[in-house]
Amino acid sequence: MRDAVGSFVGWPLDLIFPDAETPTRPTHKVGKGISRRIESVASQKEVPGRKLKSAAKDIPTTSGTKSQIMMRLEKMVDESDIMHGAIRSIDFDEGVFGAAHFEIIAKEDMQQLFEHDELGIAIIHTYIWYMYVTLMRGTELCNRFNFIAASRINATLITKNPTSVKNDLVDRFMAAGDNTTPSLYFLPFNSGNGGHWVLVAMDLSRLIVYYLDSLSGDWSKYPSMKKTVDAAIIKFRSKKNYRNRKDITWVRVQCPQQNNSVDCGFFVLRFMRDIIALNRIDIPKMYFEEYKSYSRAHLDEMKDELCQFIVDQRII
Repeated sequence: MRDAVGSFVGWPLDLIFPDAETPTRPTHKVGKGISRRIESVASQKEVPGRKLKSAAKDIPTTSGTKSQIMMRLEKMVDESDIMHGAIRSIDFDEGVFGAAHFEIIAKEDMQQLFEHDELGIAIIHTYIWYMYVTLMRGTELCNRFNFIAASRINATLITKNPTSVKNDLVDRFMAAGDNTTPSLYFLPFNSGNGGHWVLVAMDLSRLIVYYLDSLSGDWSKYPSMKKTVDAAIIKFRSKKNYRNRKDITWVRVQCPQQNNSVDCGFFVLRFMRDIIALNRIDIPKMYFEEYKSYSRAHLDEMKDELCQFIVDQRII
């Protein structure tokens, strides 16, 4: 499929397999269309927090209504070949997930954004890319926060091949350096088959794993996930010849809670956004005073940020 990137190709339906191993990826009925390669913009080196506040200030948001930037992007999508089955293939900066990564965007993905529907992996990953470019790239935050692709580590893949998933996680840890200073690895984890999203944030230097779930409960709901994460951390420290001074500590963070059945993906993205913007490696057990709850406006703000980013990156 990647051979077609950057050219106009009538691509056979039976040869397109977008992220087939990922349960959180919607099943697209992709027809003949264009697979377009998108190059990332040049690095900006302003103060990260200042860029975030500026972006939010420039995009007025009224809770429950569509902003001007969202309506503009929706019109662009409506007038594009995406509405007729075309797709976009986007190359991410290697720094996002520690290795080359490309994501496929199709009509269904954009509709999740426009209609405030349950989020699939494409929108989750694209907003992560936005945070990397807008908040982190070219700053010291790249040494403090790292992302793990949800397409590589999720409940479905752990069930199929837990050893392979564990090794993928170890490889991600190895790609980021020695991890002797405090930093966080963000894993947006999906329960499988388009299910629930939670955030797992790992501090390898202090052997702390933070668990953030916008529904009640803790990691005991996903024992295979906890087992795989623990095994990967232990294997990584063994490969680095670090002594395990203590057991791995899991902390359930009393984070904001969703009040419907669709917001879990938005909450996971907002958790990461706020932790990075506050530049906090240690996540308080009672969460941050600044964000004890999330309103619809908090989620709409993120959607507008992503809409602006998609327009600026000329993805459509």
